[in-house]
Amino acid sequence: MTATRETKAASAVGQVRQGGALGLIAVSAVTEVRSKLRTPEFAVGAIAIPVLLYAMFGLPNAGVLPGGTTVRTAFVVSMAAYGVISLAIFTFGEDVAKDRGQGWLRTLRATPVPVWTYLVGKVASAVVLAALIVAAIGVLAATAGGVRLDAGTWVALAALMIAGVLLFAPLGFAIAFLVRPRAAAVISNLIFLPLAFASGFFMPLSELPEVLGDIARYLPTFHYGQLAYAVVMPAEDITYWTGVATSPAWVHLLWVFGSAVVLGAAALIAARREAVTARG
Repeated sequence: MTATRETKAASAVGQVRQGGALGLIAVSAVTEVRSKLRTPEFAVGAIAIPVLLYAMFGLPNAGVLPGGTTVRTAFVVSMAAYGVISLAIFTFGEDVAKDRGQGWLRTLRATPVPVWTYLVGKVASAVVLAALIVAAIGVLAATAGGVRLDAGTWVALAALMIAGVLLFAPLGFAIAFLVRPRAAAVISNLIFLPLAFASGFFMPLSELPEVLGDIARYLPTFHYGQLAYAVVMPAEDITYWTGVATSPAWVHLLWVFGSAVVLGAAALIAARREAVTARG
């Protein structure tokens, strides 16, 4: 790992000296993607768990919702959203916190390499893994589950899922910079698992206690799910599945983008404060 980072830093410094900002970003992004894909326990865990959950919860259920949407199709959205959001939280939360605790960010600040290029590399790796999660669930759903969606719908769903990595990255960064590095993994789990349950990713909110449905209205993950369900389901089925009347898309977008801005600002303030402290 140390050798990889030294190689990354050396290559990046070379790009800085050549004045190539785009080249610097490319070096950081490609190195980060290769690092993730060469770590089987992370790559397999990030992709395999959502697929396994779909196989457990989605495939056995052959029901059909009142508007004609199959339950297996609804679970494609639920498990893909689960996988993408967990990827964002743990990649940008636990992973960045670990590097922060090991002093890697402090080392970068002492070089000509901007820290933001390191973060862009994290984003690139998360986007690649998010695409693999959606593809794996989609292939399983289409082959073993008989889910039939037209090409345009698959593309729209995949695009929204991949965008979810960017929308929930601020939550991961907030965890990484606001909590102690050793506590980041625990905090990530304590935040994500309740969010996933309360947002109805594991089972419809209509089958959960009413209080969870009331809480869900204030969660960005729930509103993200509402946007994703709308890609493959009519409003009638969304209401039946979630147990909550649908709202205009702009309401859901406001919640998702608003939370991303607030959490991103909190993470930025914490990161800048740490940088000032390190220099002082």
